[in-house]
Amino acid sequence: MNAHTAASRRQLLQGMGALVVLISAPAEVLAQTAKITDGLPHPAELDSWIAIAADGKVTAFFGKPDVGLGVEMAIAQIVAEELDVPLDRVSIVMADTKRTCDQGGVSGSTGVQLGGAMLRGAAAEARRLLVEQASVKLGVATDKLEVRDGVVSVIGAPRKKVTYAQLIKGGRFDAKLDWNGKTGNTLLATGKAKPKTPDQYRLVGTSPKRRDIPGKVHGTYPYAADYRPPGMLHGRTIQPPVAGAKPVSVDEASIARFSRAKVLRKGDFIGVVAPREWDAIQAARTLKVTWSQGPSPLFDSETLYDHIRKAPVVKREVVQNLGAVDETLKGGGLLVEAEYEWPFQTHASMGPGCAVADVRPDGITLWNPSQKTFATAQGVAKLLGRPVESVHSIYVQGPGSYGRNDAGDACADAAVMSSLAGKPVRVQWMRADGHGWDPKGAASIHEVRAAIGADGKMAAYDYLSKGVNRMDVNTFEQDPQDFLAGQRLGFPNTPTPNFGTPEDSYVVPNRRMAWETIPKLMEGASPLRTSHLRDPLGPQIHFASESFIDECAAAAKADPVAFRLAHIQAPRHRAVIEAAAKAANWKAGPPGARRGGSGSTVTGTGFAYANRGQTIVAVVSEVEVDKTTGRVWPRRFWVAHECGLVINPDNLKLVIEGNVVHGASRALFEEVKFDADNVTTTDWISYPILGMEDAPETMEMVLLNRPDLPPSGAGEPSTRPVAAAIANAIYDATGARMRRAPFTRQRMKAALAKA
Repeated sequence: MNAHTAASRRQLLQGMGALVVLISAPAEVLAQTAKITDGLPHPAELDSWIAIAADGKVTAFFGKPDVGLGVEMAIAQIVAEELDVPLDRVSIVMADTKRTCDQGGVSGSTGVQLGGAMLRGAAAEARRLLVEQASVKLGVATDKLEVRDGVVSVIGAPRKKVTYAQLIKGGRFDAKLDWNGKTGNTLLATGKAKPKTPDQYRLVGTSPKRRDIPGKVHGTYPYAADYRPPGMLHGRTIQPPVAGAKPVSVDEASIARFSRAKVLRKGDFIGVVAPREWDAIQAARTLKVTWSQGPSPLFDSETLYDHIRKAPVVKREVVQNLGAVDETLKGGGLLVEAEYEWPFQTHASMGPGCAVADVRPDGITLWNPSQKTFATAQGVAKLLGRPVESVHSIYVQGPGSYGRNDAGDACADAAVMSSLAGKPVRVQWMRADGHGWDPKGAASIHEVRAAIGADGKMAAYDYLSKGVNRMDVNTFEQDPQDFLAGQRLGFPNTPTPNFGTPEDSYVVPNRRMAWETIPKLMEGASPLRTSHLRDPLGPQIHFASESFIDECAAAAKADPVAFRLAHIQAPRHRAVIEAAAKAANWKAGPPGARRGGSGSTVTGTGFAYANRGQTIVAVVSEVEVDKTTGRVWPRRFWVAHECGLVINPDNLKLVIEGNVVHGASRALFEEVKFDADNVTTTDWISYPILGMEDAPETMEMVLLNRPDLPPSGAGEPSTRPVAAAIANAIYDATGARMRRAPFTRQRMKAALAKA
């Protein structure tokens, strides 16, 4: 279908009955939505959020994407619940700058927490208005009416009824909402209706199956890489062999044998396009470029942590400073000290970034898998010097999304190439591009000290993170400097230094929590530029803090769970810790008390806990260590998870499972390495991830449902304590402390020898 079909949202609803869910729509449907002519949605208009077609089918417009965690189903459940319609009659349009309001994209596990709250209120308001219309039509007060499956009927007289479809007749609500004036995650627009209370729920709290899974299993699901608009060219980006090198000259004649391939250059940006993808790949490999000498780096990955220790401090922030920490640490008692190290890590998405851009004089269309659909549109508009209103950014799911990966960069590359070629361009990064040039998770060291008093509790606690700025490029991509292409085109990169400290509820009378950042490792387009990687700093910070709590328990000869509970008063946190210990049938005793196995194979069990905002997670890990080979197998996990109201229990368990597997992979295998020239871990051999042979044998989830509390997010929190739980289990099994991640076989054997 023509990518510029002129059709309004209302016309599409009337003609199709309902819009197909965007993430599972075929390419033809995605193309059909590319140009909308009846204006942009406005947060203060109810019609921007909910539409009911002439046949009664419901479409909800959700300004965030579902990047694979099942948020679409949760939103559909919320909307169907508040409207009292069957779930299969609800479709969700997600993250489309011409059809949805800007709800901030994916960040901070806010899809259901904040995005769902907005849709809950909108659906409740739509129901209220429909019931009021039914009251007039049926001549009965609203409190005498009930709704079931989109049918409003008189209580006690079910034959006196009217359907939603008959009431609205495919028209508009034309109702205003009270909008807080914000866009992004905190956008909220409310009506007069009060949403249901949990005791009224029929759909929320149940586990209907996700609608995207069959297509993914059978290979029919349309990913961003599958989209092909008419006249499209395939593009490849040329990366420098040495980080920081700039192109001096390009020999376009070197690809003359690929007659339809073309070199595109603007500033330091170089790309190759061709009608056939294989021609573009070969031309990119063949193209001869003369590069300048790159800057001389100060170190490589082997000396990374020494560099961080010695580097000057750009910014220091003391997050908490209670009591007299230094005096208490010097004042006697048992002093415990440790330092922990965490490497750069890459997103390692299943496939590298891919996006399609169609840059025309009358407008720009982007089909992209970035988590930040609206921000990407803003960044591309500034990159090309065009009004943001001219950019139509449509979310199409990619191969994986754990924060700010290479999806936005592929989109920017496609936009630059399309603007130069005058045709739609599909840019597919290669594996070496994805591993080598995507934004990385920040490397860091963590220094922790504590004084244990005569009562066996911590009298003082001093925590310091020092590392590379966690956000060298902004995760929101709303500025050209946030794209690799933007930096190569000369947009200056001016990040704000930022890091963080642990989130927990430990009560220590003298406690200091601080972080420091060091200078940028390289100016300009760096392969080690950092941005958010799932739970941006959670795994590294809590690897340090929760490993250290275990070390304090060992020094006090205390049970690790009891030691934690002795320092926690918050009832919700205690409940989660106790639930995890109970599920795992935790055997009380100091570290080492749960040791098992025989010969060269030993087992142990470790504990860790953390919160992320209002979500609380405790993890128990049972590991098996082969002392001969150094292999660590996290064989079993028990996870207690409390995130307020649970919308879909089965899907929540799967989300937690994905977090645990991802966290285990980062703890055991993942480490970006680099030499004096560039990143060297650019494939699955040099940058391995956890495979089936190392995956946990079993995982048991304990969901502490709290209907009295709003949902608080689950996309990231359970990643946070995994590395520490594994490290603590290794110590329980072997007596060896793992203070540097990942816990590779070589490091495990070295730690065993040292222990």
